[in-house]
Amino acid sequence: MNQHVSPPKQSTSLYAETVIIHPRAVKGIYRNLKWWLMALTLGFWHLAPFLRWDRGPGAPDQAILADLDGGRGYFFFIEIWPQEVYYLTGLLLLAAIVLFFMSALAGRVWCGFLCWQTVYTDLFILVERLVVGDRPARMNLVRRKWDAHKITKTAIVHAVWLLISAACGASFVLFFGDAFQTLKEILTLEASIGAYSCIFIIGGFCYLLAGFAREQVCLYMCPYSRFQSSMLDEHSLIINYETWRGEPRAPMRKGGSFEGRGHCIDCKACVQACPTGIDIREGLQMGCIGCGLCADACDTVMKKYGLPPHLISYDSANNVEARAKGTKGETKLIRPRTLLYTALIVVIAAGMMISLGTRRTTEANVLHERTPLFVVQSDGAIRNGYTYKVLNMIRKDRTYRVKVTGLEGATLSVVGGATRVAETELQVTGDDIGTFRVYVDVPEGNLRGKKTPIFFELTELSEGSTLRTESLFAGP
Repeated sequence: MNQHVSPPKQSTSLYAETVIIHPRAVKGIYRNLKWWLMALTLGFWHLAPFLRWDRGPGAPDQAILADLDGGRGYFFFIEIWPQEVYYLTGLLLLAAIVLFFMSALAGRVWCGFLCWQTVYTDLFILVERLVVGDRPARMNLVRRKWDAHKITKTAIVHAVWLLISAACGASFVLFFGDAFQTLKEILTLEASIGAYSCIFIIGGFCYLLAGFAREQVCLYMCPYSRFQSSMLDEHSLIINYETWRGEPRAPMRKGGSFEGRGHCIDCKACVQACPTGIDIREGLQMGCIGCGLCADACDTVMKKYGLPPHLISYDSANNVEARAKGTKGETKLIRPRTLLYTALIVVIAAGMMISLGTRRTTEANVLHERTPLFVVQSDGAIRNGYTYKVLNMIRKDRTYRVKVTGLEGATLSVVGGATRVAETELQVTGDDIGTFRVYVDVPEGNLRGKKTPIFFELTELSEGSTLRTESLFAGP
């Protein structure tokens, strides 16, 4: 009797299995450039908090500092107050335009050479290479069963990764307090819980993203890869494979000739060198971060076989197409797109510099008392209360004269000072906010309605500059 036997069910998955990528070591111009830029970026991150800048007595001397307790941001000679957060907005806008400009010129050059994810991933891979070995040794270690050798090598790698991650988090904390004192407190376990929490969070993300996520960040987490094509044109310098020269590809046998075939020997050195695991011979892809390591790997192979370099090159699509036709291309760095970005960068940067150079050194803010809105005095006058804040943004004590305009007969009374005067003086210490409780009295007959605009005029006596702040006077 024949029995029907059902085939075994095969499990299907909606997601591709993650493949661990082990980039091979290469030598060349792009690899050397990445080493130099890694040294510069990491040097800035870890050493910048220790730079000093003399701002006078009583002022912090750290060149780059976000002083949360004092409510200030310092960048060498620039001092930013919380009320000037729009400078941060301008800086972020400027950074975005610079990124677009870099992309128009040279594709994802930021991703390949300067992005913190790339820099720390390169550093973590370097640690693996020094401890375990190059690509074959690292792949063998992954496949190897757990024994004393594998445990030792893995433990050393992760210990160094954790130290690097802790240093990354600690450097972040150093920008928020005196670097020398804060570092001493961190190392002697005397720092605050907040400091250690920041080190744990920043360092933890460094360890996870650079040690484990790696190319997954570039492929799935970073939004830039999704819209990079809109930043490019045919003259943008990107990684290109010269199909016309490399195809048809085939392995090169000993004693073989390149007659009637392409220069690509299908050695996959470019794929093995790629930190995101793509094959650039299939064209520009979302995973390409423009690091140029595939070009270095290919040039090494071309040199070995006595072939011209730059089968894979950092060049424009226009130039590659021109060479395919046997003509000479032209690299156009100056074109409408780059000119537009340059103009935007100049305008935004100039606007910020002019604003910084001409900004007022005094700011004032008036807050009307909500309860009660007004009080009727014994003589029939109507009184309103205000909180008047004066920001003295230089490190020198200053004297100001304040008066109220807009309502005839208005008089001022300052708690702890003059009462019912037309104008009075206020003392504000240097680099500080003076907060004053002020009452304004107006004869009821002078009011023009339930709410009347009034103006507080503040004059700095030594300079003669005047600042006018508007508020409202409430009446019955």
